[in-house]
Amino acid sequence: MQITIHDFSGVYSEQPFLQTLRDSSHNVASASDNVGSVTAEKKTKKIKWLDCTQISGTDCYCDNDAVAVIREQIAKAGIENAEGIHFFDNGNYHYMSKIWTDMIQEPFTLVVFDHHPDMQPPRFGDILSCGGWVKKALDENKFIDNVIIIGVADHLVDEIREEIASHPSGARNDNHQNKVTFIRESEIANIQTNSLLTAHSSQPLYISIDKDALSHADAATNWDQGSLSLEHMKAIITEIAKDRRIIGVDICGERARDFAGDEHHSIQEADAQNDRTNRELVEFFRNLLIPSHG
Repeated sequence: MQITIHDFSGVYSEQPFLQTLRDSSHNVASASDNVGSVTAEKKTKKIKWLDCTQISGTDCYCDNDAVAVIREQIAKAGIENAEGIHFFDNGNYHYMSKIWTDMIQEPFTLVVFDHHPDMQPPRFGDILSCGGWVKKALDENKFIDNVIIIGVADHLVDEIREEIASHPSGARNDNHQNKVTFIRESEIANIQTNSLLTAHSSQPLYISIDKDALSHADAATNWDQGSLSLEHMKAIITEIAKDRRIIGVDICGERARDFAGDEHHSIQEADAQNDRTNRELVEFFRNLLIPSHG
């Protein structure tokens, strides 16, 4: 199984599990490196560590130059598709899901776990952002047939629907509304997973996880968090993935690099919690992700 880690802030240096992956990676690549170089002959080609700390124009918003650098970095690492697990730091970089799903060349359903809808119309031209990547993906990716966003704060669902309806994009926004299903935070306990994908039962899935959908007992993130437990998230994924291929998975939602502790976690507790959750998610998806070839 391919695992790719995009390190934007350096926060993964405080997580032993991610550091183990870094130590076993085939290459540790930065934007200025010869990305395909081998650092140790025995290191695995299945783990790619991409150093994004020196790429400017990436925090919350990702400008076109940064997008081009990131795409080139992925290509030079020998990655040709969206298969496997992709980590990309805290929620400010959730727009990376758009870059990865752009690589999918078949109809699919996008399943997103997030405490926020990430469907804001652009406020600065057409720039890619953590708060609007889902909408931009729908605008530009003809292969996204259906989007399910699970765990969104109730009030944000109403707000984003009003914002999209009033935006001057017109019919395109109506199409987005028809393609997107929100499972509000208050609805998670009674979620009917067997009916979520009935109309798209043969389509493969791409799963995007922002850990801010999880409660403070399971994650420490840099955004306000929901109430979903990790066990319940895994149960939902297990149910919706029955008899369906998962193309790939991405995971974000680390703490901020300058996090100094809060009422829920000290710095050390936050790192230990996120480390455990990341490890558990990798082990969980190892049993679900089946390569399409090889």
